[in-house]
Amino acid sequence: MMEWMEKQMPKLVLAPSFAASLIFVYGFIGWTAWVSLTKSKLLPRYDIVGPIQYQRLFDSPRWDVALSNLFVFGFLFIVISMLLGLVLAILLDQKIRTEGVIRTIYLYPMALSLIVTGTAWKWILNPGLGFEAMVQSWGWDSFTFGWLVDPDMAIYTVVIAGVWQASGFVMALFLAGLRSVDQEIIKAAQVDGIPTWRIYSSIILPSMAAVFLSAFIVLAHLAIKSFDLVIALTGGGPGYATDLPATYMYTMAFARGDIGQAASSAMVMMMVVFAIVVPYLYSELRARND
Repeated sequence: MMEWMEKQMPKLVLAPSFAASLIFVYGFIGWTAWVSLTKSKLLPRYDIVGPIQYQRLFDSPRWDVALSNLFVFGFLFIVISMLLGLVLAILLDQKIRTEGVIRTIYLYPMALSLIVTGTAWKWILNPGLGFEAMVQSWGWDSFTFGWLVDPDMAIYTVVIAGVWQASGFVMALFLAGLRSVDQEIIKAAQVDGIPTWRIYSSIILPSMAAVFLSAFIVLAHLAIKSFDLVIALTGGGPGYATDLPATYMYTMAFARGDIGQAASSAMVMMMVVFAIVVPYLYSELRARND
């Protein structure tokens, strides 16, 4: 009996967590998928009528804006964060004396929540309180920086705040990757007189392909599910100029009382995440099996 209990104990310990995940993750994913095929409004309805909500979704100008903003924000957020993180990591990899202090400063934004980041940048970019007011107080009265209230430029303020928070995290990933490269190879290249920039471009960076892919996956996931930052910084405005799919889903569910439309947008977001994550997981599993 005791031997049987010892064998079954791990399963008994994991059973509650497994059951909770099954119900509150996969169960609600299934419920959302079902509701997205109904005419649910303020309250859910369970009679399936087909992809009506998806047709409404892709006919909605607001959803078009949200998708366009996602591509703009996602592309700039990922590219700038990776480039800036890589540059910072290479600078720190030179083993400068104050590396610990500088690394802490770079990583500090990651210790803040997205709500705090959004609120802080809302103050900084506010034309009447922040950067614009400060520069005008120095004597440049004609200086203006009203991106936060400009429908065409407001999405770029979200990019600025997002990059500020994420680049330190990317720097830490790249720095760990740089420090994991075989130092003997680097020393041999230095002995051969190869310039430092060529060592990085031809030896070190190509060996960090897995780190680049991991950084891309993390940043893409953050971009797709961005909600807190937009709500705190712009509230989706001016109007709905900075809407993203996550804020669109929230608005439909809690402000408009349109559960079916919120569910369909949630399913589209999940498919986008799957399109990014599944190939990555497949490549990782294939590499391990090989």
